[in-house]
Amino acid sequence: MGMTMTQKILAAHAGLESVTAGQLIRAKLDLVLGNDITTPVAINEFTKNGFSQVFDKDKIAIVLDHFVPNKDIKAAQQSKQCREFACSHCVSHFYDVGKMGIEHALLPEQGLVTAGDCIIGADSHSCTYGALGVFSTGVGSTDMAAGMATGTAWFKVPSAIRFELTGALPPMCSGKDVILTIIGMIGVDGALYRSMEFTGEGVKSLSMDNRLCICNMAIEAGAKNGIFPVDDVTRRYMENRCERTPREFAADPDAEYEKTIKIDLTKIVPTVACPHLPENTRPAAELGDYLKRFGKPVTVCADPAQAAELALAHAAPEDVICAVGSLYMAGAIRTYLRREHDENSGH
Repeated sequence: MGMTMTQKILAAHAGLESVTAGQLIRAKLDLVLGNDITTPVAINEFTKNGFSQVFDKDKIAIVLDHFVPNKDIKAAQQSKQCREFACSHCVSHFYDVGKMGIEHALLPEQGLVTAGDCIIGADSHSCTYGALGVFSTGVGSTDMAAGMATGTAWFKVPSAIRFELTGALPPMCSGKDVILTIIGMIGVDGALYRSMEFTGEGVKSLSMDNRLCICNMAIEAGAKNGIFPVDDVTRRYMENRCERTPREFAADPDAEYEKTIKIDLTKIVPTVACPHLPENTRPAAELGDYLKRFGKPVTVCADPAQAAELALAHAAPEDVICAVGSLYMAGAIRTYLRREHDENSGH
């Protein structure tokens, strides 16, 4: 039996010819991520277990993005602890005030994520990077500590669900609507510890922003990871950006999937997740009277599809307010949009 894309990446990083669903493996890591909330706990575990050095200063990323600028003394102390650790171990990819942004948007933009990588992050939405053909998953702070020290992590190889995409999204729809539609279909545990593998001719119509957004919310379906195949969209995004040489993996034709779910992108509509679970989705058109009870709706952009989401919000009716929830988000978006403008104008 062949392997899925995720299984191929895990096999390569475990030094094995093949792996099967349910198998326990130890894999080498290309990147270990932490933020200002999870890294201090990892540092404490790192120290408590007697580790004195990190496995590779260039393969650790620490992003202060949750409570920076600091909201109180505790947040400041957490940032200080991260800062001192990064300095003492010469961590190359430390993003402090003025340099950081939303961690899961920042790492791909900075070229720290490359096709074929195996990545762990002490944040549940570390599954985002699957958009670039990467196996990436969230872990706890103790696993982050072990990863920083050894450069390895153990995994149970996940089985997979294939999502076969066809067509292209209608105007005013984005990757957020795709993933919310899927979660509404399968539920918050519908892909529990599975790999969500997105395939089909519809993939080529999705921008990198949309792919990042879809993979970002794989965890909301309970998935171990989400992943897209590497194509020309991926290659253009990585060109002159990535630190490492990409390694392209593709699922075998006879790869085994638990099931295949077909998604016609042309039928996707603007979709909203209502309280109190992401699976409680409704078409936005059905919520007009409900939203009027609370005044004007607010769009808060806090995921890797930020530029695309803001563009859609900008084109939305005047009674929709587009707002950015905090200073660091605004800074990251301004930096991103300024760079995109410079690149498109040849500056």
